[in-house]
Amino acid sequence: MPLMKAAVFVEKNRIILADKPIPDIGPLDALIRITTTTLCGTDVHILRGEYPVEKGLTIGHEPVGVIEKLGSQVKGFSEGQRVIAGAITPSGHSFACLCGCASQDGPDTPHGFRATGGWKFGNLIDGSQAEYLRVPDAMANLCAIPDHLSDEQVLMCPDIMSTGFSGAERGDVKIGDTVVVFALGPIGLCAVAGARLKGATSIIGVDTVPARMNVARSMGATHVVDFKQVDVVAHIMAITGGRGADVAIEALGTQATFEWALRVLRPGGTLSSLGVYSSDLTIPVTAFAAGLGDYSIVSTLCPGGKERMRRLMEVVSSGSVDLKPLVTHRFKLDDIEAAYELFAHQRDGVLKVAITP
Repeated sequence: MPLMKAAVFVEKNRIILADKPIPDIGPLDALIRITTTTLCGTDVHILRGEYPVEKGLTIGHEPVGVIEKLGSQVKGFSEGQRVIAGAITPSGHSFACLCGCASQDGPDTPHGFRATGGWKFGNLIDGSQAEYLRVPDAMANLCAIPDHLSDEQVLMCPDIMSTGFSGAERGDVKIGDTVVVFALGPIGLCAVAGARLKGATSIIGVDTVPARMNVARSMGATHVVDFKQVDVVAHIMAITGGRGADVAIEALGTQATFEWALRVLRPGGTLSSLGVYSSDLTIPVTAFAAGLGDYSIVSTLCPGGKERMRRLMEVVSSGSVDLKPLVTHRFKLDDIEAAYELFAHQRDGVLKVAITP
């Protein structure tokens, strides 16, 4: 049986490079040869045992590659074609899909569905940190890459760009809005760009890393706030003239950032949550105005599917946003363990790591 190299979850704090069989495909699937993928913050949650997956699973969910083989019933694509697939791979026919929430697509059970079920790569099935990847429901999830775009130009589309933009979309950012983005990692930076594209005219980024704050400015932030230097809530309220933010986007997944996001909202404002939380959240009664503040709290799992990928690549093609600066480090798949060590410890100014087999 032909083998490939893959990054495999072994146990808590151990993801290693191992040999695995090249995946078989079914009639509706595609096999793609990975040309570029990346590491994501969620992969670090898996590494640390904060998000449970099966031992032996190949990790990764941001694939760029070339079609190696197509299932017998797949139409509209050809072998040798450059493609991406979203981190979320909806089938189109599950209960969640038919309810209009394709990101939550997963196996229907007598007890409902599993939250995050639409996220299959590196969660429910083998993922993209490997030489080959099986893409389920290929006609719903593969999207051809325009010839003029490089791998790194589209590398953020499968997850980071889609997730960050969805923070602004789900927050219903409007023209002239004030938006605060808490945490300027790759998702937060994409949320800044998404808020600008949606029409926000005042965008406040909150972080403490100077390099990230500088990137936020280049992507549309009108103000940056170092949370280690000021009282974040008081400072943001001062910037907004006491009015508060129309939308606060939480992009880290901690109690502190969630609470700050809630406290800076104007009456009737929206907290748009993108963070992956590894412990229970508490909603302070004063921040929530005892439940009487007309606030909205919405959460988002990265929208996926072929049409979402096409639209994101159109944004990249238009020049409206340039996400190449987010790729700060590059490793070969053979060096995946070193890449995880760097990324998990956030050393050397890392934002995103590109991995090439």
